[in-house]
Parts: sequence; structure tokens; C-alpha cells
Amino acid sequence: MGLYAMTGGATGIGAAIKDRLLAEGHEVIVIDIKNADIEADLSSDEGRENANSELAKAASEGLDGFIACAGVGSHVTPPSLITRVNYFGAVASIQGARDLVAKKNGSMVIVSSTSAVLDHDENYVELLEQGKEAEACAAADMLDGITAYGGGKCALTRWMRKHCIECAAMGVRMNAIAPGFTETPLNIAAASSPEYADAIAQYKASIPVGFVGMPEDQAAATCFLLSAEARYVCGTILFVDGGSDALMRPTKF
Repeated sequence: MGLYAMTGGATGIGAAIKDRLLAEGHEVIVIDIKNADIEADLSSDEGRENANSELAKAASEGLDGFIACAGVGSHVTPPSLITRVNYFGAVASIQGARDLVAKKNGSMVIVSSTSAVLDHDENYVELLEQGKEAEACAAADMLDGITAYGGGKCALTRWMRKHCIECAAMGVRMNAIAPGFTETPLNIAAASSPEYADAIAQYKASIPVGFVGMPEDQAAATCFLLSAEARYVCGTILFVDGGSDALMRPTKF
């Protein structure tokens, strides 16, 4: 069976992806801030470098796949922490794993969000895309958490789309899933926040299929994109959201 690596495999969607891969008989190397095979803080350059270095040692013969799942929610303060982990930490980990995945002509999946396709503060998104971490973090701290989170996911998804072609030339398929509301510890914490509780409750009530997603739903979509069954899928964003994106943007796809 295969060898996979992922960031953010300790809880929530990441844990569900890890459990599904293990149930399928694969080995999984988890990178996370705690309770992981490789413990690293992806909010810092030092932590990112350590994660990539340790992964290179642990998977020197290559990876069958990599999942960039580590992230913090919109309720986290300061908003610049969202920026550091969700965008810069994700990009650094993908870049660190890419050559390892290429050794086995594997695939990569980025965990994005339905918020990636909504309206954003374009100045903030541009700073992210330009790789200006200090300036982007300063801009994030002038925004609310929801705007910082959504803008980060937008920039990350754009990064995937821009780089999937060069990855394909290396034999690596790269795609993203865009989860809608999913019952995870991160979202439960946000839903209990006085600042976001009402908005999240309204969003949950609007989901067209009539129920909220579970981490296992996101894991199923991720493992499909990682698999040989998705061999012709490259550069796509798979919405796993119960129809919420179609509800909000019926004429855009």
C-alpha cells in the first residue's frame, strides 16, 4: 500500500482523512503542532523548515500523496495567525512535499473552503499571492477573522490553480476540496463564539441537503482525489458543501 503525509491530522477533517487512509491499509505521516509524528508550528519559518526537513527524512523514497489540511478558524486571534498558518504554512508544506510526491507520481490535495470563492479584500489577497508575509499579516490584523480566513483560502486556492500545471509536468496531480460547514472541533468552537454564533446558525439552517457535513464526508472526497480513480482530475476545486455554493452562486461555476 501507499505512504502518505499530511498536515493537520490530529483532529477534525484531518483526523478523518488520516483514519480513512489507515483503514485502506496505507501508512500516514502526520505533521501537526502536537500529537503528531512530526511536531511543528507552521506559523513560523523555523517550524515550516523543521517540518519539511523531518518529512524528507521520513519519506526519503517518496510519497504517494500529500494533504495540506492544517489550519485555524476565523475565531482565532490575532487574525495574522490565520494568515501565517492557513496560507504561508500551507504553501511552505506543499512546496516541501512536492518533490517527494513526484518520486512516486502521486497526488496532492489542499483543504480549501467554500469561503474561497466569496468576495474578499483584494489588497490582502494580493499581498498573500505576492508572498509578502509581514505585509499580509499586518493587513490581516486590520480585518475581522472571517475576512482574513476567507481571503487566505482564496489565495491558497488560486495558488493551487497557478501551480497545478507545473506539478502535472512533474507527474503530480494537485486539486482542492472546498468544505462547507462541517462538524469539527474548530467549527464547533467558532459556532459557540458570541461574535459568530448567529451567522453560523443561519448558515447551517440554509444548507440545501438539510444537514451539516461530517469530517468523514470531506475524507471521502479527499481520498477520491488522491486515488487512481481521479487520474484525469487536475487543478479542480471539489465543493463538498451540501449544495451551499450552488445556493449562493447559482450562475457561477
